[in-house]
This record gives sequence, C-alpha cells and structure tokens, in this order.
Amino acid sequence: MDWPHDPDGEEGSEGMRKYDMAVFAKKVDEDDDFPLTFSEFEARVGDHPIRINSEKVVPAREILAHVDVEEVEDILEFHRAIGRAMREGGFWDYHPVGANPEVKRA
Repeated sequence: MDWPHDPDGEEGSEGMRKYDMAVFAKKVDEDDDFPLTFSEFEARVGDHPIRINSEKVVPAREILAHVDVEEVEDILEFHRAIGRAMREGGFWDYHPVGANPEVKRA
C-alpha cells in the first residue's frame, strides 16, 4: 500500500519504536481536538499507517471501523474507545495470558 507517510518515520511509528495506541495518541492534541468526533477524525487520519507490531501495519480506518462511540469528550475517553476498538477488531497484540485467557476467580 502507498502510505501518506512512512509508517516508521517521525509521522508514523518513529522508526518502529511506537505501536498501535501510541501512534494514535500522536494524532490528537489534548488541548485543541476535544471533544472529538470519530467520523471527522477518520476523515483526517483514516489512510494513515498504524503499526500494530514489528510485522504488521494497517490503515487507521481499519481500527476506527470498530470504534463503538461517535464522540469523546477527552483524551482518556479517546484511549478507552481506541482500546476497545483494537480488542474488538483483533488488533490488540498484547495478551498477558494468551489470546483468550481463562477467567479465574479468586
């Protein structure tokens, strides 16, 4: 795919040092972008590359398609919405106990 910028450059994952949520966080300004409407955000960054891990890069729109809210009021809600979308879409690469950890009650 032809990306609007290098996925591993300063606009992307900073030479593969930043992944998924950290790349999304660089695309918003905490002071100026909130409240944030996801349809407008997707129009602005939908084609931007998001590095999921050392081997996989996807367009932001593939993750944003799984966002379950229309608007968020602040950066904390933004991170929660993106996190849910990444888990829902199977993009979350970190699982402390495997892809489908068994629930264990105390």
